[in-house]
Amino acid sequence: MRFPIKVAGMALIAALGLAGCSSSTTAAVGSTTSSSASTSAASSSSVAAPSSAGGAASSSAAPGGSATSGSASAGGAPASSPPVTGKKISILWVQPLFTHPVHKIMQAGFKSACDAAGDTCTLVGNPSATNYDIPATVTLAEAAMAKTKFDAIAVYDADPGIDSFIAKLGKEGKPVVTWHVLPAQGTVPGLKAAAAEDVPTAGANAAKAIGAKINGVGKVAVTEGSSNTTENLMVKSFTDTMKASYPNVKVLPASLEGFDPAAAQTKAVGLIQANPDVVAAFSTTGGGPATWAGAQRVSGKKLTIVGMDYTRQNLDLVKNGEVFGVVAQPLYAEAQKVVDLAGAVANKQPFEYLNTLPSPVITSGQLQPYYDILTKAGN
Repeated sequence: MRFPIKVAGMALIAALGLAGCSSSTTAAVGSTTSSSASTSAASSSSVAAPSSAGGAASSSAAPGGSATSGSASAGGAPASSPPVTGKKISILWVQPLFTHPVHKIMQAGFKSACDAAGDTCTLVGNPSATNYDIPATVTLAEAAMAKTKFDAIAVYDADPGIDSFIAKLGKEGKPVVTWHVLPAQGTVPGLKAAAAEDVPTAGANAAKAIGAKINGVGKVAVTEGSSNTTENLMVKSFTDTMKASYPNVKVLPASLEGFDPAAAQTKAVGLIQANPDVVAAFSTTGGGPATWAGAQRVSGKKLTIVGMDYTRQNLDLVKNGEVFGVVAQPLYAEAQKVVDLAGAVANKQPFEYLNTLPSPVITSGQLQPYYDILTKAGN
């Protein structure tokens, strides 16, 4: 099945939002920015805590950790291995739910790597969407490709609804790479490489952190931003790990909190009211820490909360003691790795299909490296 795709004119691009990395400074929605002169961003990486499903907590590590195809430096930028030394390329970044705070961190990592490589990079996505608006995003991507010949396309494959677009690009001979998910090789036709955390490990890390904090006893609520490949797999891993490691903890069936903050908090309050004996909450989305911290305040029920991602708001919630910890997904690092992979694919150099990065749970004593990254990125 193909999405309803049409080639949009530049007026539609301006209306829905085309942000780029070309040769101007960052501007308002609908403009283009440069890979060598962009000044916007929001950044991220990863540090400390549990590092393997079912394993013990690891000692503190530098943000970014290590990848299967190379290690990452402090600051979350994976070191290329081998470094791409071919011609400078043009890359299109395609991402539904374009303005989500977590996605802005990814985009900052992508821009920084484009700057470093001297590549020309363009980003497209629907800035007004509050959910995964795949059709509008594909329309924007098609419009951008009609205007510019790109050497590689980076497509955010967090929802299988965009797989048909990736397959279409593959049939047209366009190299496609993705990030934040690791589809098994061959399961997404047209996909050449992927860089991301290992999602089951991230879910397992969260389960071990919560299980230890609540002393292996109690009821845990779980919420997702939406039902998609990444979050569903993380919930399964969290639940399975909790059952195996802390059999006296009951994990409630996952509920959808969505991406509207007020509505998400209302749903979380409802879960607390329906389960007055709940002692902890795990959210698989970046808005989850704020969702559950708000529900905690409204209900007066103190919870052990773990959510996703080191946005500044989330780090502040951990620092203030309202949230126990966040899973430090390698958002910034995986986006940087996409540039490395796109260069390798486009220049016909060696590369790995799967490139995994660590995603530990960070708590109050491990925040500063992440604050530093956000500050450096202008977030």
